[in-house]
Amino acid sequence: MFSLIIVESPTKARTIQKYFGKEYKVISSVGHIIDLPKSKLGIDIKNNFEPQYMQIKGKSKVIRNIKDEASLAGNIFIATDPDREGEAIAFFIKSIVKNKNVKRALFYEITKDACNTAINSAGDINMERVEAQKARRILDRLVGYLISPYLWKLIRFGLSAGRVQTVALRLICEREYNIKIFKEDEFWTIKGLFGEENNSFSCDLILIDNKKPEINNEKEASSIKSSLLKSTFKVVDYRKNKKELKPPAPYITSTLQQESSRRLYFSAKKTMMVAQQLFEGINLGKKGSTGLITYMRTDSIRISSKAKESTKLYIEEMFGKDYIQTKEIKQKTKKFAQEAHEAIRPTNIRHSPESIKKFLSPEQYKLYKLIFTRFLASQMAPAIYNETKVDLFNERHTFRGKASILEFDGFTKIYPVKLNNIQIIPLLNKGDKLTPIDIITEQHFTKPPSRYTEGTLVKDLESKGIGRPSTYASIISRLLDRKYVEIIEKRIHPTELGEIVEKTLIQLFPDIFDIKFTSGMEKDLDEIENGKIKYIDLMNDFYPKLKEKMDKIDQNKESIKKNIEKTTDIKCPKCGSPLILKWGRFGKFLACSNYPACKYTKPIEKKTKTIKPVGEKCPECGADLVYTNGKFGSFIACSNYPKCKYTRAIPVGVKCPEENCNGEIIQRRTRKGRIFYGCSNYPKCKFSTWYKPVNKICSKCGNYYMEEHKGKNGDVKLICSKCKHTIDE
Repeated sequence: MFSLIIVESPTKARTIQKYFGKEYKVISSVGHIIDLPKSKLGIDIKNNFEPQYMQIKGKSKVIRNIKDEASLAGNIFIATDPDREGEAIAFFIKSIVKNKNVKRALFYEITKDACNTAINSAGDINMERVEAQKARRILDRLVGYLISPYLWKLIRFGLSAGRVQTVALRLICEREYNIKIFKEDEFWTIKGLFGEENNSFSCDLILIDNKKPEINNEKEASSIKSSLLKSTFKVVDYRKNKKELKPPAPYITSTLQQESSRRLYFSAKKTMMVAQQLFEGINLGKKGSTGLITYMRTDSIRISSKAKESTKLYIEEMFGKDYIQTKEIKQKTKKFAQEAHEAIRPTNIRHSPESIKKFLSPEQYKLYKLIFTRFLASQMAPAIYNETKVDLFNERHTFRGKASILEFDGFTKIYPVKLNNIQIIPLLNKGDKLTPIDIITEQHFTKPPSRYTEGTLVKDLESKGIGRPSTYASIISRLLDRKYVEIIEKRIHPTELGEIVEKTLIQLFPDIFDIKFTSGMEKDLDEIENGKIKYIDLMNDFYPKLKEKMDKIDQNKESIKKNIEKTTDIKCPKCGSPLILKWGRFGKFLACSNYPACKYTKPIEKKTKTIKPVGEKCPECGADLVYTNGKFGSFIACSNYPKCKYTRAIPVGVKCPEENCNGEIIQRRTRKGRIFYGCSNYPKCKFSTWYKPVNKICSKCGNYYMEEHKGKNGDVKLICSKCKHTIDE
């Protein structure tokens, strides 16, 4: 008689089967086997919100196979994923098998040792975790099935609301609104150069009359500059400190999605798909199949002692004793983090990315390298740098200069971190007097908030407590699938449909889709899992609020509909009634307000794009060239389109820096759609850069252009390509 192991994924089943002999058989459930029905609400509200679960369509064969194998097995180990969804699947699998010897095994990594340990320490199904999943599923069903019909009546059939999805859409739409109403303000900053001509150091003007400077125009900046050039400054503070730069924590789900978005340009969905492949098992040739990373849906930064010890030995071998972390570095842990889980890390530190590269696809290699490097860095010694700080003061103005010099690279040896203020400040004493060599004024303009990338949206959702590691990718995917948002040049834009859906839902159900309310609901689900509150208590608290709001809407639905529908000044040509703006399957249209007595409708013509002439003729057909817009931004095209399909990129306004080249820098794209900048004389001239050249003279070396560098938080810096002088935009 054999023992049966049941997992979710066929790939995982194949990997695990190789770890065990003929005494074990491994099969998969291929995900959920039982769920709520799709055709109806499926919740008996009057009977304590009892879910009316049923077998998922198309799963008969899988269920029959599980039952047949279970009837022949001596022991059954259900090893579905170690999270809420996995626990619920385990519960339903147990409910269909009639074997008494059923145990729950938790596979946090798919390696031979880890799987053996999990089988030997198998226990019971965590019913509190099952209850938390049940509560989450029913909350989502109540919101989706009871609120979505209001969108059908008011906008169009087929639209959907979601408990978390709508709140994410709200964040995106609110960000878009703030961008639209943003008004640019001018401001100026002032730097002073002190010391000797060939050995100067830079200081920022931080105070005027003990207040933060507010310099609003060039006239004010020039006036201050004139007075500063005539001044003598006294050293009022001079300090030297040795500082540690802590290594980053290993990845959790949210930070992995953020970093893979920023560094690899992966969507959240793609990140999780590739991570799943690395977790479930990769064939390493003679070594066989093995999982390369630990479970990728986690919010814990915990690392097992065994993994720490093996990594410590690896670091000593590769880099020397100095690079070993001598004391554990405390990292912030989320309040409700599942500490039974570990952070995302390699299952075997000896599997360096390069050593197994030939067994991985390009995407698998890139993501594995990201995970491996981050984890290894997290276990290395801090970097040490010397910081010098000096404050200079005259009667009204305070300048502050900082200098950072790296003494020991530590974890930055493999995980580079840019140090600010890389300069040398000479030894100074309090009371020393200095006169400025030069005063540099810089003009800036305030920037609107940046649109979300997938990574920054995940970061914001996490910081606000909306969603959980297993849901971030699916939230974004749903918004895209429903065409509520679109991604243009890696940024998330709400569509017109998305904006009308968000506006309608927030107007109708402001409390249900409130950010704090949704965050509180996530905490309540965590409390159910931790056994602190009961599932039924959460339902009894939530549903009456929803029902009360629905009843009020139903009583006033005609006035609400009129409030949402936009009446135009256009008269119906058939009956003279005003036409109203409505949404249909194919977008917006005009309809008679006298419906159903009058059924007149009229499609809305799409606005023609404003055509701006370039002032040049098309080299292919002789027609005028015009500026136009496409999915990926502006470009130059022939006005005779579609008969003539000539296009070219718009120059950025900077001449090519290569010697003896008369070309201009233009925006280009790689095969995968990533933007870069190259010479218009390509392929004769091979100049290229990832950073947008900007027509601004470097104030330090006089180079005729600088490059625009965008940070992960949306901040923009201009960096000289020659001397690396940096200014904030």
